[in-house]
Amino acid sequence: MYVIVGLGNPGDKYARTRHNVGFDVIDLLAEQNGISVTERKHKALIGKGRIAGQAVILVKPQTFMNLSGESVGDILHFYKLDPAQDLIVISDDVALDPGTLRIRKKGSAGGHNGLKNIIAHCHTEEFMRVRIGVGKLPPNGDMIAHVLGRFALEDRRLVELSYERAAQAIDCILSEDVDKAMSRYNGKVEVS
Repeated sequence: MYVIVGLGNPGDKYARTRHNVGFDVIDLLAEQNGISVTERKHKALIGKGRIAGQAVILVKPQTFMNLSGESVGDILHFYKLDPAQDLIVISDDVALDPGTLRIRKKGSAGGHNGLKNIIAHCHTEEFMRVRIGVGKLPPNGDMIAHVLGRFALEDRRLVELSYERAAQAIDCILSEDVDKAMSRYNGKVEVS
């Protein structure tokens, strides 16, 4: 079973912000695969189903971003899963341009507090992640205001295309493996 976690903050106030791209991809995966992500369990909204023939739990932690690991750690412990094999985390990345994906098998938190908390609760940096570019912080900008802000119209289109690519990449991870997904989907989306 795979646990696919989209990071974000609960509540309408944070909907469609840069920090909530993980929630947006979970919503897309749920819609594409007929999974209802409405069950309240493990400090999260979860939904169980199948993607690419694999059993999955889609997860939207409700702990707020900086405490995401509380929810993720609880789920992995409850189902006795190995983060290196069974966990995929979708998050925003301010080091990447909008429309860019970076898929990795493991790595540091890279300054992302949600990932940092997951690493702390899972006691490992070894879990798959799909990072979605949301744009760099403008000079003299405020990081909190940036990640809790919404996209400019031209960036919104790129980001929504990257959601589609992220969903395809996750399908590839589940049906083939993470190395294939990295070689096919890392990089910037092509706009036609």
